[in-house]
Amino acid sequence: MKVPEPRRMSSGNYYIYLRLNGVGVPVTAPTAKECKRTAELIKAEYRSNKRQIEPPLAAEPEEPKEPTISDAIDEYLTSRQNTLSPSTVRFYRSVQKHRFSAVMSKPISSVTNWQAVVDAEAKTISVKTLRNAFCAVRTAVKAATGIDIPQARFGVPVPHERAFLTADEIPAFVAAAAPTKYAVPLLLALSSMRVSEIQALDWKDIKKAPDFIQVKGAVVFDEHNHYQKKKQAKNASSSRNVPILIPELKAAIERDRQPSGSVIPCSQNNLRLACHRICQQAGVTDVGLHGLRHSFASLAYHLRVPEQIAMEIGGWSDAGTMRKIYTHIAQNDIKRYQEAMGDFYAGKI
Repeated sequence: MKVPEPRRMSSGNYYIYLRLNGVGVPVTAPTAKECKRTAELIKAEYRSNKRQIEPPLAAEPEEPKEPTISDAIDEYLTSRQNTLSPSTVRFYRSVQKHRFSAVMSKPISSVTNWQAVVDAEAKTISVKTLRNAFCAVRTAVKAATGIDIPQARFGVPVPHERAFLTADEIPAFVAAAAPTKYAVPLLLALSSMRVSEIQALDWKDIKKAPDFIQVKGAVVFDEHNHYQKKKQAKNASSSRNVPILIPELKAAIERDRQPSGSVIPCSQNNLRLACHRICQQAGVTDVGLHGLRHSFASLAYHLRVPEQIAMEIGGWSDAGTMRKIYTHIAQNDIKRYQEAMGDFYAGKI
């Protein structure tokens, strides 16, 4: 085998790496010619037995180390790299980097009091975040090592009521959004679509004068905070047809139609800012993009749309999820029920 050609290093010297008798022999010199000549000399001396190069002694086999919690997460993500969604991988990496830092690099069996670990972490994050992070660790450790981490106790989560538009506010919001370039994505969100679903929607997939929007796939952040499109929606029920019930949405689709490209004309952050700005201009409750999806569920409740139909349009997998997270009873509806009961007891009904 010929001596390889020298490569120039950043220092300016030239470099050749020889492999003789299983041993790596580096050769460096100020010039390429000198480097190659030296390498050829070393190789010739070795072949003529003038230079002895002993193979390295076999290293003693190291005893396998017990995996740490961080190792278990790595193993779990590697073994499921073709099945986990980018957003799920991103969540596990976030847990690995930011949660349970006191024990993340320790061998799994050395952590004997997980309740104390959970209690310490509870001082810095919400109950919901803590529970999700702990479940992620348990899942990864079980899958990678077969070790069952004992279940821990958590506090009672503080209810978080997301802002939404009432039935009285929705017409004002629609009127304020309709003339803007943000009308299509904002009114799709008000029609029940998630932001990740809207981000995946391409103009070429929307036919002329459509009666519904076909939801397929989503665009989410991966572990490197880059947008990545996935073919599968959040769950089986998320792949659906969303009817276009807002006249202003139909008009905006035809007005803003493009041959191709995302229907969101800006970054998601700018779209969120636009949503808040339009709420202020309309004089309605200040809601975010996901708050518009909540507003759809609340309007469906207000209009007494059958639960199963609202679930199908919104892509919710079960009624419990929709009731618990998305269905808000507007104050006007509460007042209506109170008045009805008052009339009953007053003998008016």
